[in-house]
Amino acid sequence: MSDAHATIDDTQIAHGKRIQRRTGKTFHVATRGLPERIRHPTYVLYGFFRIADEVVDGPETGSPDQQRAELERIRRVALGERPADDPVLAAFADLRVEHDIPDADVNAFIDAMCMDIDTDRYETYDDLEAYMDGSAAAVGRMMTAVMDVDDPESAIPHASALGIAFQLTNFLRDVREDVVDHGRVYLPAETLENHGASVDEIRALEFDANVAAAIRVELRRAERLYEQGVAGIAYLPADCQFAVLLAAVLYADHHRLIRAQGYDTVSSRPSLSLHRKLWLAAKTRWRWQWTDDPVAVFDAVTDGFERDRPAGRSRRRPTTPDGD
Repeated sequence: MSDAHATIDDTQIAHGKRIQRRTGKTFHVATRGLPERIRHPTYVLYGFFRIADEVVDGPETGSPDQQRAELERIRRVALGERPADDPVLAAFADLRVEHDIPDADVNAFIDAMCMDIDTDRYETYDDLEAYMDGSAAAVGRMMTAVMDVDDPESAIPHASALGIAFQLTNFLRDVREDVVDHGRVYLPAETLENHGASVDEIRALEFDANVAAAIRVELRRAERLYEQGVAGIAYLPADCQFAVLLAAVLYADHHRLIRAQGYDTVSSRPSLSLHRKLWLAAKTRWRWQWTDDPVAVFDAVTDGFERDRPAGRSRRRPTTPDGD
């Protein structure tokens, strides 16, 4: 496989890095731990994701028809079907070819962005998961392509699970922000109704014990996905494992904050301080010095999880996507 620098220049990398630093601060902390051969393409990937996302959720968006047309233009550029007039999109188009990123994953991601134009609620978790397959799992799959893992068949189910776990954490953290800024509710209506709450309550920014119970259920679902995702970090190249583990630790730490405020992310959005991120990075690095088992380190470092298994129980090389 060719070196990403063969066609992606420093200016293109810098554009992607600036986008990530501005809009993905938690992910940026973890990305800095990747080796340069992966870090630079990751900046490009993230830049592509944000450019597409901001067509729908940016500060200035066009009409729904204009948004669809722009996303279709981005799709065609990303797939190499038309020339790029943006350095990040040009870099992504090159990256897709160099790292054999499947067209299906690019299409799944753009399709998910298109869903955000018209979809403002999800009836069931299965409906939400179908959306997240494009918006999150596809991201995990693209990262495994960039990392050029030795056993993609084994790694990809775990990467997909971790990508979805990250996005679920974001949805649970950003309940208020998603309603106020985008008019969307990502908590499944079925989960809310099963606990005596409703989408209308969330839209009205109302919080009670029923809403808390629904958020707790989805938080537990995300935590099971973290366990599945982290169990597959061992399939990644050795010099990439720590950075991905740190990303999981940082995102998962939001669960501690969500529980600390009684699951009420309807009233306020929890946020990790830079000091906390650096402290977690140091703690994770220290644990990593003593064992390179991602599951053991994740269990030892994360707080606030409701675990289904004893902390520290580890499976280095799971043989199925469920880690059994």
